[in-house]
Amino acid sequence: MKLVALIIVFGTLLSSAARADLTIVQKIEGGGQTGEVTIKIKGDKERIDSPSQPSRIIDGNTGEMMSLIHDKKTVVRISADQMKAAAETISKYNGDSSSSDKPKLTPTGKKETIGAYDTDEYVYQTSQFKATFWVARTYPDAASVLKQMQQPVSRAWKPSDLGMPDYRDFPGVPLKTIVSVGGTEVSTTVASIKEGPVNDSEFTVPKDYQEIKPPMVKGAPQPGESQSSPAATPAP
Repeated sequence: MKLVALIIVFGTLLSSAARADLTIVQKIEGGGQTGEVTIKIKGDKERIDSPSQPSRIIDGNTGEMMSLIHDKKTVVRISADQMKAAAETISKYNGDSSSSDKPKLTPTGKKETIGAYDTDEYVYQTSQFKATFWVARTYPDAASVLKQMQQPVSRAWKPSDLGMPDYRDFPGVPLKTIVSVGGTEVSTTVASIKEGPVNDSEFTVPKDYQEIKPPMVKGAPQPGESQSSPAATPAP
């Protein structure tokens, strides 16, 4: 289930379209979740609020991800080194160590209208999961949108490190995503995209939240250790 949780997070990220300060609302179904996911983007920072998960704040500059657990007023910080190690672990699970063997985003020829846009269906399949995307080629300024989708992506780790396709692989804006992992299927569909200022406070930890350490499993450096040191990977 740890693999499922990580892939769901990055499946959600792939459904987001960034243009300066932006607020995106998605409908999510499956994986024990039903409701709306709200994504807020400001420069290289991104916040994800979902119905049954902690709020996640991702800093594309530092590579750090923070999980805000609101009912306990706690925060878990996962460093760029730990995220990179988690990505390497998923890459091993996927068996995609060779670039020539990596899966590709493949068109199926099927089409579907989502909202006001005609979309083309694409699939992306590894040994661990299958992702289906409905891509709007005619989305306004699609090339610019795709370029800006890269803004919050960390230079230390990126969706492609976790087995997901790179934003630059898409010929348009993905408006709907279905990720299937081990019998679990999660669907996210963009409900609205609104451009406008997002407050800086959305990307900071509330003062009354206490920091706790993430649970660890073998594979990644703990805070303060280099990646060459034997340590552990934070469990999602």
